[in-house]
Parts: sequence; structure tokens; C-alpha cells
Amino acid sequence: MTALNQAIAYLTLNTQPPPAETVVAELLAAEKSAKSTQVTYAELCGTWRLGFVTGTQKTRQRAGIALGAGRFLPRWLVITITYEAAESARLAESDRAQVQNRVQCGPLVLTVSGPTCFWPQQRILAFDFTRMTVRLSQLTLYSGFIRQGQRREAEFEQRSLKTQAFFKYF
Repeated sequence: MTALNQAIAYLTLNTQPPPAETVVAELLAAEKSAKSTQVTYAELCGTWRLGFVTGTQKTRQRAGIALGAGRFLPRWLVITITYEAAESARLAESDRAQVQNRVQCGPLVLTVSGPTCFWPQQRILAFDFTRMTVRLSQLTLYSGFIRQGQRREAEFEQRSLKTQAFFKYF
């Protein structure tokens, strides 16, 4: 069984995790071999759970021993990212594709959301978190725009890729 399959089993079936260094090595190999593979936004749509983090080489150097080559997130911390196509976007009053990032630690739930745009040739998904909701159990502590979010949402599609946050998918 490959380290990636072992990582999936650990995250879904509560088995023993593989060594983080092996997972990182297999992720880098998969990224290298998938450079010519086309990815569509439809393939990304849905909810994905974050279970393993690495950061960039630069980030890992700054984080030092805390991050190392990568680490599994604890099971009690649930982080998900959801991509929705424009026609099904419920996250904002908008006709554009949306992204939602949700972090749950016990009864505390922090959700940030906003517009997204996909460049299939580069396999890059740009996004901007313009709204935030903070809930404690059933109580909403805050829900609204953040960091001039209403203006940033209106200008999102006019901004160049180099000024936006993005993920590159493989």
C-alpha cells in the first residue's frame, strides 16, 4: 500500500499514519507526473477535508521543527474547503463560483467564503475570502463582510492573478 493510500486510510478509517516524509515524497512525485494532466473546475466542486499540511519550502524553513516535512492534523480539528459552481452557489448572493473554508474545533465554527475563478490551462484556482461567520454551537457571534469584502467581491474578476491568493491543482 502506498503512503498516500495509508494516509487516506488513517484519515478515514483511523488506522496508523504513514511517515510524513513518505507522504510528502509521494505528493511531490504525483505533482511532477501530473503536470500535463487537465483538471476541470467541475472535478474540484464539492467538499474536501484537509488532513495533512506541508507548506512551501520557504514556509517549512520558517516553521522549522513545528512543521517539519509535513504533519497530519489532529482528528478533533475539522477543516474543510468547499467549491461550488456559479449555478449552485449558495454561499453568497452572487452568480459566480464560490469557495468556503470551514474550521471546526468542538462547538466553535469559523467559516470564511467568497468568490473564486479557475484558470484550467494553468490548473490555478484563485479565490478571495470576503465574508466570515463565527458560530459557537447554535449561536452566531458574527456574520458579514470582512476586510472591505463587499468592494473586493465586486472587483474580484477584474483583478489580475498575481494579486490574488490561489491554489495550483494537480
